[in-house]
Formats: sequence, structure tokens, C-alpha cells
Amino acid sequence: MDAIRTWGLTKNYGRRTALRGIDLSVPAGPVCGYLGPNGAGKTTTIRLLVGLLRPTSGAAAVFGHDTVRDRERAQRLVGYLPGEFVAYPDLTAGRYLEHLGRLRGGADPSAVARLAERLDLDLTARIGTLSHGNRQKVGIVQAFAHDPPLLILDEPTAGLDPIAQREFLAMVREARDRGRTVFLSSHVLSEVEAVADRVAMLSQGRLLVTEAVDKLKSRAQRRIDLIFDTDPPEEPLRAVPEVRSCTVAGRAVHLMVEGSTARLLQVAAPHRVVSVVTHEPDLEEIFVNYYSREVPQP
Repeated sequence: MDAIRTWGLTKNYGRRTALRGIDLSVPAGPVCGYLGPNGAGKTTTIRLLVGLLRPTSGAAAVFGHDTVRDRERAQRLVGYLPGEFVAYPDLTAGRYLEHLGRLRGGADPSAVARLAERLDLDLTARIGTLSHGNRQKVGIVQAFAHDPPLLILDEPTAGLDPIAQREFLAMVREARDRGRTVFLSSHVLSEVEAVADRVAMLSQGRLLVTEAVDKLKSRAQRRIDLIFDTDPPEEPLRAVPEVRSCTVAGRAVHLMVEGSTARLLQVAAPHRVVSVVTHEPDLEEIFVNYYSREVPQP
């Protein structure tokens, strides 16, 4: 069963359409990064998934539970961190988390204490006195404390220092290793790449791609630098179907290749290749490449 499934999910705010009929499927188990520029519809999607908004049309389900008709059951399966976490300022972090635990049927106090210690969060401090980063830690603890089968996290590391960011990513990996599903929206692509098994990319309210990260990388453009012992075979290299661009500088050739490099290397091999350097694309390069293409217009 999918952890998250949407069918033609659409949301309008007056005359503005924030989501345009997205069909999203997130299988149970992996970490899925949800990517897109500002205004793409990521937060709207998340609010629909956790039952804070009703769709204009279409539907969404969490582990088979419709987020409108069966909202309470769906919500019980989710640990949710909103993009702007707000809590009662006069309560201490510990009292607030204890209160949430009772509402959820009793989160393990020892789990709260362990998570707070990992994130260096003072549970005795009043939330109103905490820095933005420490308030974010309260939000992270409340999402993880009851060990839900699905974590939905919107910009979870906003305001965190590097040490807390690293600890948070370790918590995400551990949740995945326990069989939990993590749906993570973030502008920090390096942290998404560090933990995500899959990504879904959104633009202008439309889903562009949903794919395993390794498959995206295998199809993405990469730079290949070849150095030859003699004049390079420029024309045969340009003729390789996977080559998107070819620049020759003396005996060095710099190529952009999309897909497999096998045919390129086969063409180059008879010509006394001295050096081959492959620059593998990272998630940021893949993201920029997708959004530099022409995207569907409203």
C-alpha cells in the first residue's frame, strides 16, 4: 500500500490555482524529497495531505485513508512539521510536548527526552523565550516523538545550526531503517540528497517527475572530460547520440552526455585516450536542469 496517494489533486485559492490535478504516489518505506521553487504548491500539497485544507477537486489518501472523509484516522498516522511551526509561548517545551502526547494517546516521555537530548533542546525553557532554531527543534520532537508510520516535514531544518541539522538527518535515516516513510519538503537540496531515496518535482502546481534518485542521476546530463595522446576524434564524438555538447581545447575534449556513456567511451577508445574524468550530477544540478527547461504554462 502507498503511504501517500493523490488522484487529480487540485486546489484553488479564489482565481489562483495552486495545484493542478497532481497524481502523486509515494510507496511505504522510503524517504521522498518534495522539490520545487517558491510558489510551486509544495506547502499546499502538504496541508491537503494532513487534512488542514480541503481539495477543490480530486482526492488524497494516507495509507488508504481519505484525508477528507477519514481525516482523523489519516492524521493519527502522521507526524507533521509545518513550514512555520507555532506553539503556545507561555508553556515550557516539555509541558507542550507532554500535552501533545496526551492528545495523541500518550507519547513515550522517554522518547521525548531522548529526542530533546539529541537536538540539545532545553525542555524546561518557555517556548516564547526560545530562538527560532530551538522552536524548530520543538517542532521536530513533536513530529517524531510518537514514532508515526509517516512523517510529513515542511522545511524541517529552517533555523537549525549545522550540528542539529546533522542530527536531524540521522533521525530521518533511522526512521527509514525502522520502516517509516518520510515525505520531506526542503529548499536545501544537499540535505534532501543526503537522505532521499526518491524525489518528486513540482512546478506551477504541476508534477514534473516522480522518480528514484539513482534513476534520475543515471539519466541526467553529466560532464565527461577526455584527454587524448593525439588530435581528438571530434566529429565521431559529436555524432554519439547521447552527446549534448562537445568542446575541444587542444587534445582535451569536454562533453555533456545525457544517459549512458558506454557508446561515447567505445568511440573514444581506439584513439589513445590518456585520461577520462566523469563529473556525476548532484541533485541540485538535476533540479536546475528540470526547471531550466520549458515548463507547462497555466
